[in-house]
Amino acid sequence: MVQELDPIAVSDHLSWSSVNGQFFNDLLPLPYTEEALRLFCQKVEQVQEVLGRRLLIENPSSYLAFAHSTIPEWEFLQQVQQRTDCHLLLDLNNIYVSAFNHGFDCQQYLAAIDPATVKEIHLAGFTVKTVDDGEMWIDTHSRPVSEPVWQLYRQWVRQHSAQHGLVPTLIEWDLDIPDFAVLQQEADKATLIIQQEAEHGLIVT
Repeated sequence: MVQELDPIAVSDHLSWSSVNGQFFNDLLPLPYTEEALRLFCQKVEQVQEVLGRRLLIENPSSYLAFAHSTIPEWEFLQQVQQRTDCHLLLDLNNIYVSAFNHGFDCQQYLAAIDPATVKEIHLAGFTVKTVDDGEMWIDTHSRPVSEPVWQLYRQWVRQHSAQHGLVPTLIEWDLDIPDFAVLQQEADKATLIIQQEAEHGLIVT
């Protein structure tokens, strides 16, 4: 299909969803260990060799973590990029959601990412779910982009676009889909951020 359609980019998540021929309808978190890193890199290299192009690997949202993980997700993701020469798809909502769920700092995550390797950005909304011991944030793609995620987007555009250029930005909304006017408003917010940063001379559009 990739050869037939020749899309601009082909992406997949830093996750797994099958074992022993059984497939799961979800993106399951990896154990962030050296063994998992080697295996994941092997898979990325195999796909890139077959397709004859670089993949974009996207950071996931997650709701649990393996106790035996030894590598922070942002370092794991960067190691995948460096070892396979793939590109990255940076999902800012996933970073924000996972930061709350696991207690890490969004800024530490973003600081570890090489902006030259980011070729696409995703934004989305999330849902807050009440659980026994508090809250869990779920990447549902069913709400407007939250203000903190817009701020992360503005920060990324401001810090990196002048040197590395603008990259495609996708707003994901695939549940509880509203009227088109609402979707257009979300897209307009992204455009406005780019225009405002351009007016300050921080990027070239």
